[in-house]
Amino acid sequence: MRYRVEVHADAHTRLKAMAEDVLRGLGARPRWLPPKYFYDAAGSRLFEQITRLPEYYLTRTEDALLDRLAPGLMRDLAPRDVVELGSGFSLKTRRLLDARGGGPLRYTPVDVDQTTVASSAERLLAEDPALQVHAVIGDFERHLVHVPPPSGRRLVLFLGSTIGNLDAPARQLLLMQVRGLLRRGDRLLIGVDLVKDVAVLQAAYDDAAGVTAAFNRNILHVINRSLGADFEPAAFRHHAWYNAVESRIEMHLVAEQAQTVRVRGLGLTVKLERGESIWTESSYKFTRGSARAMLAAAGLRLEGWHTDADQRFALALAAPTSRAAAAPATHAA
Repeated sequence: MRYRVEVHADAHTRLKAMAEDVLRGLGARPRWLPPKYFYDAAGSRLFEQITRLPEYYLTRTEDALLDRLAPGLMRDLAPRDVVELGSGFSLKTRRLLDARGGGPLRYTPVDVDQTTVASSAERLLAEDPALQVHAVIGDFERHLVHVPPPSGRRLVLFLGSTIGNLDAPARQLLLMQVRGLLRRGDRLLIGVDLVKDVAVLQAAYDDAAGVTAAFNRNILHVINRSLGADFEPAAFRHHAWYNAVESRIEMHLVAEQAQTVRVRGLGLTVKLERGESIWTESSYKFTRGSARAMLAAAGLRLEGWHTDADQRFALALAAPTSRAAAAPATHAA
């Protein structure tokens, strides 16, 4: 059997998790919503548009780095087991799979969207007769325990600077779980966006065409449809800014006037003041030093550091150290 799928987060499980997150987030100060809920079908289409915007350098820079790095990495590491967190359509993964030069390999995508994973697997299997796919349908923060034991030397992929969407305790907790997937000789390849000129950073999250603003507001459409809320997305202004103290871009939705929102599925009423914001995303930016420290805290050693000529984005290659780090004392929401 070349395709196997394990489902650990079905629609009911995802809706329950969303309800818990929205209840906690809208009841907090400042109010917040997790960025994972941007990505319904409309949100995915909007993000695809974002990746093609002139201001949004991240995707094309990482793609170019992968093109440069893939042949040497796959030759030197020669993995027979590739695990990808947040795989989506597995478009970037194809560069690495193609670069291995044939030979048996098992690919384990970990993603919440079973339809997308199945479509990607069908395409990959048709193109690569030596490939097997063992999909894990779930949240990579919760379900890495279900990744199957390695079938050979393992490469774990965590691309797209998704690690930047997590705060420091959540990053460490996740990377420690990744460390648990690795044995001696295995590697982690992780994409990190770098600290750079503030104007470049802010433009990437507040483009002139307004696509990112529509993407940001889409999270309210998702909550409306999924939980019976009555947000008016057009009544919120997109606001993105760089918090230099925390080295992160913050995205907020700011209420243009005072309003009362009801979330019928939760029996929740939310009163928003004019100018009050809902924090929808953080995107942390790194230096080589801060990336090394982040990895070390999880029992990983920075082994390779690959950047573009303008030092905008990096692919970091990490190896497991002999001793895993201790679990963090707290895990922020």
